[in-house]
Amino acid sequence: MARAMPPAGPAVQTFDLTLDEGTRTEMAGPLYYRQQLGTEVTQAWPPFYSRCTDPAVESREDDFLYPLLTYGRHGREYRWQLLQVFSIAGGANPTGGEAKRFTIYPLYFRQRSANTNDNYTAILPFYGHIKNRLMLNDVSFVMFPLYSESRKKGVVTDNYLYPFFHLRHGDHLEGWQLWPLLGAEHKDITSATNGFGDVSLVPGHDESFALWPVYYHNQEGVGTANPETSLGVIPLYAGLRSPQRDSTTVIWPFFSWIDDREKHYHEWQGPWPLVIFTRGEGKHTDRVWPLFSRSRDARQESDSWLWPLYQYRGYHVDPLQSDRTRVLFYLYENTVQKNTLTGAQTRRVDMWPFFTWHQDAQGSRRLQILAPVEPALPDQPGLERNWSPLWSLWRAEDNATNGCQSRSLLWNLYRRETRPAAKKCSLLFGLFQYRRQGETNQLRCFYGPVFDWRRPVKSFEK
Repeated sequence: MARAMPPAGPAVQTFDLTLDEGTRTEMAGPLYYRQQLGTEVTQAWPPFYSRCTDPAVESREDDFLYPLLTYGRHGREYRWQLLQVFSIAGGANPTGGEAKRFTIYPLYFRQRSANTNDNYTAILPFYGHIKNRLMLNDVSFVMFPLYSESRKKGVVTDNYLYPFFHLRHGDHLEGWQLWPLLGAEHKDITSATNGFGDVSLVPGHDESFALWPVYYHNQEGVGTANPETSLGVIPLYAGLRSPQRDSTTVIWPFFSWIDDREKHYHEWQGPWPLVIFTRGEGKHTDRVWPLFSRSRDARQESDSWLWPLYQYRGYHVDPLQSDRTRVLFYLYENTVQKNTLTGAQTRRVDMWPFFTWHQDAQGSRRLQILAPVEPALPDQPGLERNWSPLWSLWRAEDNATNGCQSRSLLWNLYRRETRPAAKKCSLLFGLFQYRRQGETNQLRCFYGPVFDWRRPVKSFEK
């Protein structure tokens, strides 16, 4: 239950949460709130600052004018970031010990660790070495783009005057390119052993190009049951041949024919992506964009009429079934996700900028009016903590589990709470209040009691 606090109008209002077990205190309308949900505590001065802490899982999040400056910590891992450009981070290092990282993206990268082999410093474009960043195992450079060397999964690429010339080697692979004039790469068939001791085949490939992207000739999946050969003379012709799939394109990318034997369908495109017709057991599509489009396969289906006026997309792989309907992108959106085994479903309805409505798997519902950002950026905790309270003119919550309900207008100018054995209404930030608890009723005006009364209990005797 909510902590006992004297009513103080818009200055202080404390109440129990409707959809969860916890309490919330709001002050000065939307300008401050404190919420406790189990061991998680959130304090916020929207939109300037918020803090969310949960000692049970050793987590903390701080937002300063979200998303301008944020801080996050979970256990020993932490990260400060300023608009994804300036960041300070630290925590456990994969090779052991602690590591601290400092980044001014994309100009400066630094890491310091107890294991000095993991230390690096990079100052772009002059000189540097970076490890396990930028989707690479490591990269070194001097006066980039004049010279750089990168390594990823055992393959080393030496770039000279990036991206024009490179040499690549490693893992039974050799390649070179003088882009966009010529390039070639070859990889032998190899094998790899996973963590369970199982040996699996790693396919080989041969790739080459000339006057990129005018000519290319590639062989992929060499050594597998489905090797692919692709040849292109762009824009006149592009083709792919394999045991499972053939495709031919003329006047690339506009006119194509596809025979997919693995997925059991034939497809005609022309001009792509405006006109597509697909027939077969695995897929059926009729598209004349933007007038209409209708596509079906074993897992997905999609429809559109006068795109983007109406769009529908469905996905069904047991036990998940998902259906989403849109009108003019975010003007209206209805998303339903259902567990086909239990029948439980969640639903979200947005109409920009008027409202957002949610229903969880237990049937509890929440409505918010207005919602100028939430339809375009759904399920963003930082947005909901720091900005949503400012424009939530109407809030309605219904708990399907315990029957509790709450309604709030203009940051509690009017508020009503209903529970199975109690009811509470307040007007003008609590200047007028009515409470009913069981058979006891109470009326208060200007924070003082007016009168209490108890409804008589009727008894009937035989």
